Amino acid sequence: MAEGCTHDCSSCSLNCPSKSGGVQKDAANPKSNVKHIIAVVSGKGGVGKSLVTSMLAVHLNRKGYSIGILDADVTGPSIPKAFGFNEDVEGDGEGNMLPPMTTTGIKIMSVNLMLDDETRPVIWRGSMISNTVRQFWKDTAWEDLDYLLVDCPPGTGDVPLTVFQSLPIDGIVIVSSPQELVSMIVKKAANMADMMKVPVLGLVENMSYVKCPDCGKEIKIFGDSHIEEIANEFGYELLAKVPIDTEVASYVDKGWIEMTKSTYLEAAADRLAEKCGG
Repeated sequence: MAEGCTHDCSSCSLNCPSKSGGVQKDAANPKSNVKHIIAVVSGKGGVGKSLVTSMLAVHLNRKGYSIGILDADVTGPSIPKAFGFNEDVEGDGEGNMLPPMTTTGIKIMSVNLMLDDETRPVIWRGSMISNTVRQFWKDTAWEDLDYLLVDCPPGTGDVPLTVFQSLPIDGIVIVSSPQELVSMIVKKAANMADMMKVPVLGLVENMSYVKCPDCGKEIKIFGDSHIEEIANEFGYELLAKVPIDTEVASYVDKGWIEMTKSTYLEAAADRLAEKCGG
């Protein structure tokens, strides 16, 4: 029996409110069989959270896992752009949305795939955005997925809260960059996860350094990193330190993320698979 529970919940589902801090998780779509859900979050914008989400998806897909991406950054969706992807979302005639599939078989659900013009701004209030994210989970027929990665918007507002409370996530990956300011913001995300009793699967520091093309020296543009200190303070695993790489940036701009030769996050993908049980 869970703490504060008034009934024998030994045979209850994972969505039992007593097992989820009193919050009822949204049920998956009847046509979805998703084994693991990992949310990728950041305390502030501009740290490369969507890049990390996309590259983790690519590496997990290359390892033979079936992958989906739920683009929860409704007002700033960039996942379709990284994959060079503009397929329309279609329905199955039974009220379910069918996520379009990329060249290598990664399924994507994003509001940008529902707009006639991808540059059209989504000017919605928080409640509508949160409901959209829940619909992407409940009304999408994801079918069989080993991993669903959720690309959250930056900050600790409505959408991350909705993802933490409404989706049965296995845990989160926090993305940071080396600046002193960002380290403080990372702690906010870490503290939010702790308050919500959501496991932190690890940290990824993006833009850690840039390699000199002539001598190979690592140049720390944003100064010394503090990510190890934060990892030690909270007891989190540092999954990767990703450099600024113009080739990777070029691939993203062209929508060729699935063709990247970068291996910066390959080991991180392995560790996430290990932590989630494969």
